[in-house]
Amino acid sequence: MEANSKSYVKPSSVMPTEDFTETEMLVQWNKYAERLGQKGLRIMESLLLINDPTLNGTVITLELPNEGSKLDFESQLNGLLGHLKGHLHNHDITIEVVVNESIETKRSFNDQDRYNRLLEINPNIELLRSTFGLDINA
Repeated sequence: MEANSKSYVKPSSVMPTEDFTETEMLVQWNKYAERLGQKGLRIMESLLLINDPTLNGTVITLELPNEGSKLDFESQLNGLLGHLKGHLHNHDITIEVVVNESIETKRSFNDQDRYNRLLEINPNIELLRSTFGLDINA
């Protein structure tokens, strides 16, 4: 009778640890972000969607732009972890937050720069330009 009165604690070795892909993780990540947005937690939703997280084994890495956003994110981390662990059926998942404050310098592109970039993507652009006699600096 004494054995029945003790509460049963599930050993952690019994917790599911099913494999999952990065795509499955991203689907659940975005569903959680959408749910937060519907609840009115727009800041946390935007932090989740600011960058696509990367997956390495069971470690999910998210890059955030500054320490303030990292603190906001970490305050809500347990809910996200619970959602991911439950929906992906893997209780070994951990989330690592990396702060990357390096700001990429933005430069203005002129017409020639834009044309060169499009030409890299699709060389047929030159054929169109020459066929129709188009000028880059229109």
